[in-house]
Amino acid sequence: MVRLTRINQSPFYLNADLIEFVETTPDTVVTTTNGQKVMVREGAEEVVRRVEDYHRRIHPMLASEAGER
Repeated sequence: MVRLTRINQSPFYLNADLIEFVETTPDTVVTTTNGQKVMVREGAEEVVRRVEDYHRRIHPMLASEAGER
């Protein structure tokens, strides 16, 4: 799960594995695999960074193997 902030400043947690894509329109919109769209205060690059950090935390072996290549 990654912590994000809705436009109304309400924090929430989103399952990172359900993110289909992130776009800037100019607000950042996260679309999930079931078609739900959520506008967030974080920029697209920040959302991607948080998802990457999440995956590194839950899959540390994969992250270390990727660094060896």
